[in-house]
Amino acid sequence: MSRRAVVTGITGQDGSYLAELLLEKGYEVVGVTRRLSAPNQERIEHLRGRVGLRQADLLDQMSLLSVIDEVRPHEVYNLAAMSFVPTSWTQPVLTGEYNAQGVTRILDAIRRVDTSIRFYQASSSEMFGKVRETPQTEATPFHPRSPYGVSKTFAHYITVNYRESYDLFAVSGILFNHESPRRGLEFVTRKVTDGVARIKLGLADRLSLGNLDAHRDWGFAGDYVRAMWTMLQQDAPHDYVIATGVSRSVEDLVATAFGHVGLDWREHVRTDPALLRSAEVDHLIGDASKARAELGWSPAVDFEGLIGMMVDADLARHRALSPPLAVAASTP
Repeated sequence: MSRRAVVTGITGQDGSYLAELLLEKGYEVVGVTRRLSAPNQERIEHLRGRVGLRQADLLDQMSLLSVIDEVRPHEVYNLAAMSFVPTSWTQPVLTGEYNAQGVTRILDAIRRVDTSIRFYQASSSEMFGKVRETPQTEATPFHPRSPYGVSKTFAHYITVNYRESYDLFAVSGILFNHESPRRGLEFVTRKVTDGVARIKLGLADRLSLGNLDAHRDWGFAGDYVRAMWTMLQQDAPHDYVIATGVSRSVEDLVATAFGHVGLDWREHVRTDPALLRSAEVDHLIGDASKARAELGWSPAVDFEGLIGMMVDADLARHRALSPPLAVAASTP
C-alpha cells in the first residue's frame, strides 16, 4: 500500500520539486491549492495526471480539516506561505495570517483528525535576522528583521508547541536560501539570472539591484526537498538547519551569472536605493552539521553549478519566446 502525502504550496518552487521526489518514492501525492480565477500551475504541469489537487486555504480552518480528514495522509508538508520578504512589509497582517496562523490551523487539523500524521513545517533562515552568532545552528537565538521573519518564527515555535503538547511528529526545517530555474522572478537570484539572459540576447542592457553587499547561503531547491523528506523518516522528530555552509554576496551572484555568459557585470548593473530593505538581515550562513550527521544529508549542487543552471534555463526560455532574428543578431 503506497504512502500518501499532502503538500501545501505544491505549485511553488519547493512544492514542485518535492512532488517529483515523492512520486519517485512511490507516494500518492495530493497537492493543496487555493481557488484562483487563473490557476498558476506551470511548475507542476509536467506532473498532470500524477498528482491529485484539492482546494483549500490556510486562512480557512474548515477547508484544511476537510482535506486532512478525507485524504488521511501519512505525511503533511506545509510549503505554502507568503514567501516574498519585501511584500511582508506592505502586507504584514496578511503575511501573519498565512505564515503564522495558517500553520496553527494545519497543526490543529492534524491534532483533531489523526495524531499519527507526520508534519513538516518550512522554517526560514530569515528567523535569525540580526544574527547572534555566525554560522547559525539549531541553537542560535532568533532575531527576525521583517514581518516575514517574525511570522516564520511564530510558525516555528507553534510547531514545537504542538509537538511537545500533543506528542505530534512535527518538525521544522530551518532552510537557508534555496534557488532553482523554478524560482519566482521577484527573487534576487532569478532576477539576476533572467536579467543576464535578457542582456546576453540583446533584449535589455541594464539590470537594477539593491544591496550588493548582502550575503546569503544559497543552495539548490532540489537538494533541500530531499532533506525535508528525510526529516519525516526519522525515529524521533527534530528540527534541522539545512544549508550549504558557504556564504556569498549578491555581488558574487552577479559576477558568477554574468561570467557564465562571458560578460562583465560592471558594464550592465546599477544599484537602486529604492530596492533596499527597510531593515537588512546580517551575515546569514548555516551550519548543517546536525543534518549531515543525523540525516546523512549534504548538497549535491554547488553555487556555480546552481547559477549556471539558472542562467541556462533563462537563456533557453527567452530564446523560445523571442523573435529568432533578434536573438540571432545579438548572439556572437
